[in-house]
Amino acid sequence: MNNFIQSIIDEIKRHFSSSKIQTTKKWSYLIPLIVVCLLGIIGEYVLLLPIHYQSQTFIFHLIFLIVIFVILHAILLGTFDKTSKYLMFVVVALFVYIGVGSVYSLPIFHAKTYQNQLQLNKKADFYKDNETISYQSIPVVDRESAIKLGDRKMGQMIDYVSQFEVDESYEQINYQDTPYRVTPLEYSDLIKWITNRKEGLPAYVKVNMVSQESEVVELKEGMKYSKSEHFGRNINRHLRMNYPTKMFEELAFEINDEGIPYWIAPVFEYKIGPFGGKDIVGAVLVNAVDGKHKYYDIKDVPNWVDRVYPADLVIQQLENYGKYTHGYINSVFSQKGVLQPTDGYNYIVIDDDVYLYTGLTSVSKDASNVGFALINLRTKEGKYYHISGAEEYSAMSSAEGKVQNLKYKATFPILVNAGGEPTYFLSLKDSSNLVKMYAFVSVKNYQIVATGSSVSEAEKAYYEVLSQNGKSHEEFEENTLTGKISSINSAVKEGNSVYYFKLEGDDHIYIADLSLSNSLPLVQAGNEVEIHFISNEHQSVVISQFKAK
Repeated sequence: MNNFIQSIIDEIKRHFSSSKIQTTKKWSYLIPLIVVCLLGIIGEYVLLLPIHYQSQTFIFHLIFLIVIFVILHAILLGTFDKTSKYLMFVVVALFVYIGVGSVYSLPIFHAKTYQNQLQLNKKADFYKDNETISYQSIPVVDRESAIKLGDRKMGQMIDYVSQFEVDESYEQINYQDTPYRVTPLEYSDLIKWITNRKEGLPAYVKVNMVSQESEVVELKEGMKYSKSEHFGRNINRHLRMNYPTKMFEELAFEINDEGIPYWIAPVFEYKIGPFGGKDIVGAVLVNAVDGKHKYYDIKDVPNWVDRVYPADLVIQQLENYGKYTHGYINSVFSQKGVLQPTDGYNYIVIDDDVYLYTGLTSVSKDASNVGFALINLRTKEGKYYHISGAEEYSAMSSAEGKVQNLKYKATFPILVNAGGEPTYFLSLKDSSNLVKMYAFVSVKNYQIVATGSSVSEAEKAYYEVLSQNGKSHEEFEENTLTGKISSINSAVKEGNSVYYFKLEGDDHIYIADLSLSNSLPLVQAGNEVEIHFISNEHQSVVISQFKAK
């Protein structure tokens, strides 16, 4: 009898012991899985990682989650079982994938492919692409000056200045055939976001790079999606939630032809091995007001978009273009024919597209350029102009030397066609980053330089210096016109008075700086005046001389 009871007790013990083992084994999978899922979701929400096999950050995050699972599973189970061993094998395989993939993607194995990522049209015609300069299209404001102008304008908006700040990105775009820099407002702090998030950001800042006029453009409906938003309306999180597998480059802020603000999110992939040869394959356009979005392949991006290819990526591909022309070994040792971009770049507008512009020089850095490269930031179409001459920093120093008593600093130049002569155009800024003067410097001889307080004055002086140095250039006849003023108005631009007037029987708008004549403030409609100017095809004409009759 006693033996029978003991056998029953032993069976009960075995039963409960087996159940405990089964229960422990089940929880050793379930608990780690729950923890890893929570960590994965939190990690994705905070880090915004693309779920993509070419994203090393995502792969490292995946490795971290697998290791956490293995550790918890082993602790709960009390042993290192086959599942843990298999998962650790996966971890090792992922490390090998990253290591081998990174090495395989290096230029030493694919130099020619890296070099071919960017194509430059060496038959491009500089004079055809860059017609003689027009005062309506020369950008005289760089990013630093735009920030100063935008901040000054923002300071005048009493209702906004206490609640919002201006983002300092100031992207350059071409808007209605005029170069502008645009940037959104952002919330000053968390409290300002809480009190204003319902209405959104009410405006963006627009700076005309030709006239230096800045404007705070108020929107009928505020921007609900921006970098300074939080949670689901943060533009980066909004993109990740809707495109979890896309890899995004740095966002650009633009406005379309109707002035509606958009975020341009370039989408990239690696084209050479698993992790090399980054290139843009498309872009997501997000309406900053309502968050509506659409993905476009690179060939289908709308024409109004100006910046799909980030400048840093274009410069990197241009470096590879010049570096690996004759292979990797040549780039390290003999360096025959190796070129590199100069240490700086600017932007030029051609046919309503924004091009990144920079000079190309030899690796010896002999202060001279062998040519110039222009790359379309929407299509990556490249142009190469075989024009040798001084590199940009020599031209900047020459312009600064011309006004060394004023201690002005030159902006990085742009390449223009001034009277048929390849020429650097620069703005000269004071210590407050405000443009005060302008300069033209010959590309072929940076000692040929002229400055002026207006673009027209500087251009006229430049033509005179060219002639004095025996340089041939297209002559532009300076017209003289006498007529009666039909209407006249003035405006103040950065402390300088500028007058706009029309003559009877003439539809042109004539622009005169106060420095041309002290009688300008006294002139009224009906007064007869004599003006001098270089004619062009534009509605507005900047005059070089003014005389009241």
